[in-house]
Amino acid sequence: MKKFIFITGGVLSSVGKGIVTASAAKLLQARGYNVTAIKIDPYLNVDAGTMNPYMHGEVFVTEDGGETDLDLGHYERFLDITLTKKHNITTGQIYQSVIEKERRGEYLGKCVQIIPHITDEIKRRIREVAELSQADVTLVEIGGTVGDIEGLPFLEAVRQMRIEEGFDNTMFIHVALVPILEVTGEQKTKPVQHSVQELRRIGIQPDAIVARCRTPLEPEAKYKIALYGNVPEDAVFTSYNVETIYEVPLILEKQGFGKYIIHRLKLQERQPDLSEWAEFVRRVKTSTRKVKIAMIGKYTKLKDSYISIIEALRHAATELNVRVDFEWVEATYIEEGKIKVENVLSNVNGALILPGFGIRGVEGKIRAIQYLRENKIPMLGICFGMQLAVVEYARNVLGLKGAHTTEVDPHTPHPVIALLEEQKHVTKFGGTMRLGAYAIVLRKGTMAYKLYNSKIIYERHRHRYEVNPQYISMLEEHGLIISGVSKVGGRVEFIELNTSEHPFYLATQAHPEFKSRPMKPSPPYLGFMKAASERLR
Repeated sequence: MKKFIFITGGVLSSVGKGIVTASAAKLLQARGYNVTAIKIDPYLNVDAGTMNPYMHGEVFVTEDGGETDLDLGHYERFLDITLTKKHNITTGQIYQSVIEKERRGEYLGKCVQIIPHITDEIKRRIREVAELSQADVTLVEIGGTVGDIEGLPFLEAVRQMRIEEGFDNTMFIHVALVPILEVTGEQKTKPVQHSVQELRRIGIQPDAIVARCRTPLEPEAKYKIALYGNVPEDAVFTSYNVETIYEVPLILEKQGFGKYIIHRLKLQERQPDLSEWAEFVRRVKTSTRKVKIAMIGKYTKLKDSYISIIEALRHAATELNVRVDFEWVEATYIEEGKIKVENVLSNVNGALILPGFGIRGVEGKIRAIQYLRENKIPMLGICFGMQLAVVEYARNVLGLKGAHTTEVDPHTPHPVIALLEEQKHVTKFGGTMRLGAYAIVLRKGTMAYKLYNSKIIYERHRHRYEVNPQYISMLEEHGLIISGVSKVGGRVEFIELNTSEHPFYLATQAHPEFKSRPMKPSPPYLGFMKAASERLR
């Protein structure tokens, strides 16, 4: 029988359910079990693709082109597996599917209702992913907070799965906040108590409770949570603050979390092998040399907008036994003259031009790119960052006054960045970008080729615009190297400058950060961090 673990959250959102889910899966994987993870998002959007990052954080792109919740990125990084768009289930997808079936007449004669039609579709999709993944254990994280009206159909669906799949094949883990009262320093368990009561009112009794707290739970707090949560004390765990998220599986394992899950699901106990993971965490914590990296973007107030990029830089830094010192630079402030480029970039070891659609902050990024290029400071541009690097080069090296992307200026005299041909007839915005992994051919002898050490690579994409083919020869004649093109269509995928002219100047249309892993850093990020760390000497 396949096993299912359902993770719910209480008190407030963003309490850390995604990391607990990834950690629980890691502990099972370390014992030799095949695991997969699903993220359920109760919003009515079909996917995360049309949401502003300030609303939802980063849009994580899967290999097959899904625009998903950022927690899928945590799952992929912790487990080193490739997930699909089916691993992110939303209310929008569920209702869209049920309504389409109703219109086709599949429910003829019936009154279509939340129960059983919506809940049946939810259960069908969870089981479909478990079957396709051939997983021994499927972990299902239910987004939002217990008590939210939009999450009720999902909680009802998994409540039914407990009955249908059997007690020994299902487990409920509840993650809830334990705040510490600032005045007394006391850990307050009442929010967790009320959260569990709400969950039980819905019909779900948690099998384990993970308290999210700044510090490990005191014995009295643990006793109270167990008593009022109706679980034994050895079923109460703490996800407390640690230096790196990758340490969470280790602290939970020390508390007996993995062993408890194995016992509860009646799985065969196996000795976990977390040696490589523990060594990686040790290196993260013991690295002392700091490499200062400027993060130039337009969503810098919410760091989760760039979570995969942040983690990719950390993976690369750990590989080099250094750590990243992030210098967040709001491109809009450069544009508005609130900060000067030279003041924020003259003392950094490297800079990353972050992705982000739209006009706001564009001129600020372009000024930053010019400064980095002219002052030979290591630079890595991602997606829109690459496109603006081309705009900057066209303006300041080729002398094409007014050169721009048609996304920002449709009437530019020099449209060096233009809409993809297949996008010209697109009328719907949701799920219609160039999405997912595409083959890229790297040019031998270039920096990109040396970094990947391969002629053909596959990286994930999310864009509507590209380098205008009409300007490629002109750009190359003036020294810009096109070091990678798409295997189909010959679209520009990588640009760079000769290392004799610049220590590290590389930009890519792709998002290589989505495939970076703790012990397998992304090649462009590793190369960039190496070049930046060399400036410490």
